[in-house]
Amino acid sequence: MNRFILKYSYPITAAILLIFAWVVYRRVAGGVDTIIPLAVAAIVVWVLGTLAFVYYWPRITVGGLRRAILRRGFGDGPIPVNTLHAALDRSSASTGSVMGTGTDDLLYVAGWLDVHAGPQVLHAPEMDGRYYSVQFTDPTSGANFAYVGKRTTGTAAGDFLLCEPGWNGAVPTGMTRIDVPHRAALLIGRVFAADEDDRLAAHALAQQIRLTPLTT
Repeated sequence: MNRFILKYSYPITAAILLIFAWVVYRRVAGGVDTIIPLAVAAIVVWVLGTLAFVYYWPRITVGGLRRAILRRGFGDGPIPVNTLHAALDRSSASTGSVMGTGTDDLLYVAGWLDVHAGPQVLHAPEMDGRYYSVQFTDPTSGANFAYVGKRTTGTAAGDFLLCEPGWNGAVPTGMTRIDVPHRAALLIGRVFAADEDDRLAAHALAQQIRLTPLTT
């Protein structure tokens, strides 16, 4: 549904405006007094529509990415829940990728996190100064609530405990806790690849960014 809206947003908007213009024309033809109820109705619809858009749009867009990841991944098969997949192609060359953005110096990692059944551990390998990041996107608001990567946690190898806010277990030594507000999140990782010769080395590192269940 969200793909349909994005693809045909201009025709849909034009159709709505044409319908509204036709209704206004008919009302004006019926007399000035009929415009006031129409104006009130238009304001009410606009306010309610804005609130509905703000509330539902993040759920539609992030939900669309979730379905794409779980059903077809980067175009080469579904990515199971709590599994990260690293694309070998840089994004501009990966036309079937759900993460394609046009940039040609990043390899993408993606997956859907769900901690309902218990905490997960995100492992990041030693990057030796190479740029990388993993963003955590909340499925209800579309906001990024946490980042792991060069600019926030550095490029040394690390393990990050991902759990729901009410989890009361002990955080293992050496791990950093990250609370997942709604117990699920879209994870998008990026690893810098300087050029085509560097792509395989970057991909080998991207493959080491992984999720595993917390073992006690």
